[in-house]
Amino acid sequence: MAIGTAGYTAMLCCLALRDAGLEPGGGDVLVTGASGGVGSIAIAILAGWGFRVTASTGKSAETDFLRAMGAASVIDRAELAAPGKPLQKERWSGVVDSVGSHTLANACAQTRYGGAVAACGLAQGMDFPATVAPFILRGVRLLGIDSVMCPRARRRLAWERLASDLDRARLENATVEIGLAGAIEVAPELLAGKVRGRVVVDVNA
Repeated sequence: MAIGTAGYTAMLCCLALRDAGLEPGGGDVLVTGASGGVGSIAIAILAGWGFRVTASTGKSAETDFLRAMGAASVIDRAELAAPGKPLQKERWSGVVDSVGSHTLANACAQTRYGGAVAACGLAQGMDFPATVAPFILRGVRLLGIDSVMCPRARRRLAWERLASDLDRARLENATVEIGLAGAIEVAPELLAGKVRGRVVVDVNA
């Protein structure tokens, strides 16, 4: 359960980037919402595969945690959260985005020619205030990731790769276990975005 739906979704994102042709050494991969469940596991997976990962977070206090998960560098989410130009300096070979809205739009605008962006979330919002410029001028691909209706074969592949590729030490580092009675206390912190990584609830404790 430490992997859960978030970890499974992270693997779907990472596999989509590999299917799009991304290879280690081809440039930085950006992970937004980096201290969350999807983001932290995506960092661990990508770093394990040899990619150089840049983590975007609004929690500067989590820098050491993100580096322990495998991030080579950490940026403030404010760099991506405000409205930006349709095309910006090329920074990323690929992106795993769980945030949406302006963050996703800016990530696309900063993706290198031929790069790919895997979008799976809407933490900032469901809107997508972007233009077609990155797609028709740089050949950027926007890859939608759905974990609910994903075909069985793809699900099986994702879980097989989680079993073989996800560093268990990094997973443990990202996981906190609580008893059922503690869920009520943690819930408001989770909704406020104050929880990092994964929280496993032991219903028998």
